[in-house]
Amino acid sequence: MNTAFDTIILNSLNEDAPYGDITTNAIVSENARVSGRFIAKDDGVLCGIGIAERTFELAGGDVIIKRCFEDGDRIKKGDIIAEISGNARNILTGERTALNLMQRASGIATQTAAAVEAVKGTNTRITDTRKTMPGLRILDKYAVRIGGGCNHRFSLSDGILIKDNHISASGSITKAVLAARSNVPHTLKIEVEVETFEQLDEALSAKADIIMLDNMTEDDMKKAVRIVGGRALTEASGNMGEKDLAKVAATGVNLISIGALTHSVKALDISLKFVII
Repeated sequence: MNTAFDTIILNSLNEDAPYGDITTNAIVSENARVSGRFIAKDDGVLCGIGIAERTFELAGGDVIIKRCFEDGDRIKKGDIIAEISGNARNILTGERTALNLMQRASGIATQTAAAVEAVKGTNTRITDTRKTMPGLRILDKYAVRIGGGCNHRFSLSDGILIKDNHISASGSITKAVLAARSNVPHTLKIEVEVETFEQLDEALSAKADIIMLDNMTEDDMKKAVRIVGGRALTEASGNMGEKDLAKVAATGVNLISIGALTHSVKALDISLKFVII
């Protein structure tokens, strides 16, 4: 398990029980044992079962989880995702954190899988953005990959993306690209956001590696792809979560970046029910 996930889990557990789980500790015996099942209440793509398992380890341990599904598996309403047994206090204390993280991740994976399916048969890839929940970026981006999508930058330190405000601050696309090339390693690609064909021509003249076509119509995107002619990768951006992705992919763009994959998440409903023995 990635140590960054441990940080997320520990922060979440501390947020949920900063001074302990007073309800559980008051009414449940220290040695009580329980068994239960994680049950899907929606159809979707599972993501985060290992994170849920790790949550109970960090919540005190002495818990065994038997997985019936793995990350990336499609689950249906009513499926038993996993069985759990062990120390009752630790399970009750970790329950909400485990469910919150798994439900969010599964919701992102499910939404991503639907987007990937929409462009199936084309050469267009679905990618995420930095519009993630603060503190949960590694979880959100992991879920996108489980859903079949690709990751854009993880952080501002990962690549050059010159957007409208950068262009305004630096003076022009040409100045921004030249400054970037003189100040960063040659191993980093340079992406430029454009909104007009004039900007597109300037970005191509400056030899940008990736052109982000922001808020363009499908006809304009098709024309832009034709103008680029393979000299750079093309990325469609701007409220793509509301678009007909098949039609966007038909314009020939290489990438479609969708902020809604992570900023407008509908959690996949999953419950944990104890089994009375």
